[in-house]
Amino acid sequence: MDVSVKGEYALRAVFELCSRGSSEPTKIADIAARQRIPQKFLELILSQLKQGGFLNSRRGASGGYTLAKPAEDITVGAVLRHIEGRLSTARRSDDNSRPPDSPFNEVWKQVDAALSNVIDRTTFADLLERWKEKRSRRAVSFQI
Repeated sequence: MDVSVKGEYALRAVFELCSRGSSEPTKIADIAARQRIPQKFLELILSQLKQGGFLNSRRGASGGYTLAKPAEDITVGAVLRHIEGRLSTARRSDDNSRPPDSPFNEVWKQVDAALSNVIDRTTFADLLERWKEKRSRRAVSFQI
């Protein structure tokens, strides 16, 4: 599955807001700096995520973005579909050069179903929990 840079940045921005664990708005510049996303591009992505009901925004000096719903209710699949549109392994079902009775059509359908199963069951709360567990297992090594 090809995920565009825009899709990757959208996932990283939502994850950043989830990892903050605060109801206080986060400034675009802070998200951009922490996730290494160009700020102008991020502004467009955050606006699109707001339109999709994933984020809320507040104007002003103390403004910024917050999650519109709990991280447990936002899936990777929902964010990707909102940003990317239709998802498939490589749009193989749209390939007009292959005959309709190709032996691979069923395989690609199964791959798409498996992919959807993973991203539609993975919430940002799941990602955050796994990320925190992984970070806590890192041991500091004082070898010389």
